[in-house]
Amino acid sequence: MRNIPCGISEGHAEGEIKDMSVFILGDCMDGLSKYRDGYFEIAVVDPPYFSGPEKRAYYGRAASSIGVRRRYKPSAEWTVPGKEYFEELRRVSKHQIVWGCNYFAYPFGPGRIVWDKCNGASSFSDCEIAYCSLHNSVRLFRYMWNGMMQGRSIEEGHIQRGNKKTNEKRIHPTQKPVDLYRWIARKYIPPGWKVLDTHVGSASSLIAYEEAGIDYTGFEKDPYYYGLSVKRMEEYRERN
Repeated sequence: MRNIPCGISEGHAEGEIKDMSVFILGDCMDGLSKYRDGYFEIAVVDPPYFSGPEKRAYYGRAASSIGVRRRYKPSAEWTVPGKEYFEELRRVSKHQIVWGCNYFAYPFGPGRIVWDKCNGASSFSDCEIAYCSLHNSVRLFRYMWNGMMQGRSIEEGHIQRGNKKTNEKRIHPTQKPVDLYRWIARKYIPPGWKVLDTHVGSASSLIAYEEAGIDYTGFEKDPYYYGLSVKRMEEYRERN
């Protein structure tokens, strides 16, 4: 494992990791064993739902209607998690938000978050669904996310952003917007909570957490996407 500390990272009793914010290159299942039960107040995770996106060099069409190319490097390994992963996630975190819960054969509770992607006539899914242990009801977040069509803001996510030069750059085939994690941070992560992300991917989550001053631990086992995510985070810090 390799880690990029974003605050303080040091070992303590019985080899447990103690950190403020850290981004680790490695398999989360190897790393989580170093944390005691309930170490994280919340885990917000976006694990692979199914095999497929990692095998393509593009997501959807290789080029958009206006000529923007969507090239990605195929991933060497894309492990869809099973019961062992979810049991370990529940062990180390007191609360969980799990994207793609509808794809997994695991007994999640009733709480749900529905992300309406305002896709219009797109062939992609209209929504994505997450399990949320913090309530038993269903909460809706509307935010446009379809190629070059991206939401204007958290408050006006259903309205397309006018200046496409301000769009988020796509570096990962299943990337989620930073504004989605900004909304989650505001609504579900109180000050002082430590958050876990086991599948960082594009680092949208970590950017939102840094912005909000939230301590995090993130894992990404693909060296290529880890490198792109580190670069993206560095560029974000330089701009802010």
